[in-house]
Amino acid sequence: MEWKLTSPVDKKALAPLRAGDRVLLSGPVYTARDAAHKRLTELLDRGEPLPFPLEGSVIYYVGPTPEAPGQGIGSAGPTTSGRMDAYSPRLLDLGQPVMIGKGLRNRAVQEAIVRNGAVYLAAMGGAGALMGGCVRSARLVCWEDLGCEAVRLLEVEDLPLVVAIDSQGGNIYESGPAAYLNSLKGDN
Repeated sequence: MEWKLTSPVDKKALAPLRAGDRVLLSGPVYTARDAAHKRLTELLDRGEPLPFPLEGSVIYYVGPTPEAPGQGIGSAGPTTSGRMDAYSPRLLDLGQPVMIGKGLRNRAVQEAIVRNGAVYLAAMGGAGALMGGCVRSARLVCWEDLGCEAVRLLEVEDLPLVVAIDSQGGNIYESGPAAYLNSLKGDN
């Protein structure tokens, strides 16, 4: 099934999504990779405010390249999400409903997704130019010293994604290989 999703996201809009569904996401999306996640956690540990609201937010694990003239941003392919696993449950518990990246997530993240009615969306690795073409604008939010890993606010239109882990715990990284192996059994 294909869904249109707009951020900021109301968790009620996530409830019908199932692992394997396609999503076209539009609206504001924050970029943050591991160095930015570490700083977010340090702010929380000190009781200081975050540079953007978590409630309803979408965080894309990406370190985009600089834009060419006439573009909102350069290449914007996903980075491996496992590097954010140590930080993600806390952010989900504080209201972040959507993460975008690529690759497996650990059990603690999966449990936090279900506990919070959140989702993990997968972006296609190796398609950074396609993903970047969906970015209409980008602006620095904080931590310019992190270079491409600084937190930015992107305005995206119809960013193509796949539901990797849904709010019920459905996980394409588990169901996909199982379905493939089952299909092989039918070939004998």
